[in-house]
Amino acid sequence: MSYESLIESAGKLIGSNPQWTGVTAEAVARMRLQNRFRTGLDIARYTAAIMRKDMEAYDRDPAKYTQSLGCWHGFIGQQKIISIKKHFGSTERRYLYLSGWMVAALRSEFGPLPDQSMHEKTSVPALIEELYTFLRQADARELGMLFREMDKARAAGEGVREANLKHQVANFQTHVVPIIADIDAGFGNAEATYLLAKKMIEAGACALQIENQVSDEKQCGHQDGKVTVPHEDFVAKIRACRYAFLELGVDDGVIVARTDSLGAGLTKQIAFSAREGDIGDQYNSFLDCEEIADATSLNGDVVINRGGKLVRPKRLRSNLFQFRPGTGEDRCVLDCINALQNGADLLWIETEKPHIEQIAGMVDRVREAIPNAKLVYNNSPSFNWTLNFRQQVFDAWKQGGRDVTAYDRARLMSVEYDETELAAEADEKIRTFQRDAAARAGIFHHLITLPTYHTAALSTDNLAKEYFGDQGMLGYVAGVQRQEIRQGIACVKHQNMSGSDIGDDHKHYFSGEAALKAGGEHNTMNQFAA
Repeated sequence: MSYESLIESAGKLIGSNPQWTGVTAEAVARMRLQNRFRTGLDIARYTAAIMRKDMEAYDRDPAKYTQSLGCWHGFIGQQKIISIKKHFGSTERRYLYLSGWMVAALRSEFGPLPDQSMHEKTSVPALIEELYTFLRQADARELGMLFREMDKARAAGEGVREANLKHQVANFQTHVVPIIADIDAGFGNAEATYLLAKKMIEAGACALQIENQVSDEKQCGHQDGKVTVPHEDFVAKIRACRYAFLELGVDDGVIVARTDSLGAGLTKQIAFSAREGDIGDQYNSFLDCEEIADATSLNGDVVINRGGKLVRPKRLRSNLFQFRPGTGEDRCVLDCINALQNGADLLWIETEKPHIEQIAGMVDRVREAIPNAKLVYNNSPSFNWTLNFRQQVFDAWKQGGRDVTAYDRARLMSVEYDETELAAEADEKIRTFQRDAAARAGIFHHLITLPTYHTAALSTDNLAKEYFGDQGMLGYVAGVQRQEIRQGIACVKHQNMSGSDIGDDHKHYFSGEAALKAGGEHNTMNQFAA
């Protein structure tokens, strides 16, 4: 509805209730516009439609990939979207990512935890709700500033400016964007996955990312000791997520199936197989086995039939079974195909390095079975991007016959190489990595899991060094506040960002001229008006 029609609708309602004294139609219209999304399910349905539209656009043109940054607090997510709107004028194809790693490290009541699903699972939907609370507040804040300017234009008799502001209100783009939310390995069995998925969707999540690790043995994707589950177990959890979406009326919710098989050499159980060549048999075919020469040597061992011969899968003291070395890529491809054939919408292949051809090699094989297969890819801070890409360039140069004697491959991270031609070429490959990988490797969505974990640490270190050192207060003023002012960072007016002006508007609606407002002439935020 347009601004005027909202006022008209509110006016009719108020007119039919004469006892609602002092309630104005325009104030009601403004408050309704400032609170467009009533529930998390409203958000989930709205953002799921955005993701589906973006996926279709990517299928037509791989240059239209999407991006996100991980966040661990509502304020961080809010500031990202405010910044995106400020610099690019639109949130199109930009999302947020909710990282389970950061929830574990920063949001658990136990304190910092490793990424092993030991944190409270309720903290995940709580963070989704918090993120959307802050994004909705960003809507209310920005619209409130437009309404204030509209009132000033009206009071000054500037009709053209008032009309322009109404046009901005009518075309206002919300800060509410899709969140891809990490549900880890489901925090238990399929029923536990379903229950948690419902909470996450009710909080606003339109996309759930679930991985094929054993829930109670879960490890960070970039650490050792990962243990995968048979495909039927994983499909049950994918199905649980789909049922959660459908039960709550989010019919086009998105499921991201993540495979950790590339770096996982272990499984907790032998897959059930009803016949040769079925999915269980294919899973078991990767097990590292030894032929049984003497059945009397068996002692509580598991035995399987492989090609008419009885073989014993190698079992560790941990009671885990190991896969044959070098089978990771084949297992990833099988994981991906099976997940897409059983209800997943997008894939996530966790790799040990950012190498386009490595990713593309697997995606090409998946696309032989599923032509429109698309990936979500973790541009992880766990990778040493500088060293990886310098080594990739070094290897390409050497293979192409170029002289690389001026470079020590093991020391390419050294600052002494920063101004070299090799470093410049590596940096250019890093700069275009997302674009190139979207075109070559089927990556629909690029995310960075832990960016603000690192930016918070870096900026805090810089501030502490200056403030507690010789610079004193100048360390804050020159390094933070002056930069906020010069760069137009909204948070320099922190009272406004926290909602003080929205509160003043409400005081005016509720109490009229009797309202005691915080934004008077003695408010020090007026020092930032220029």
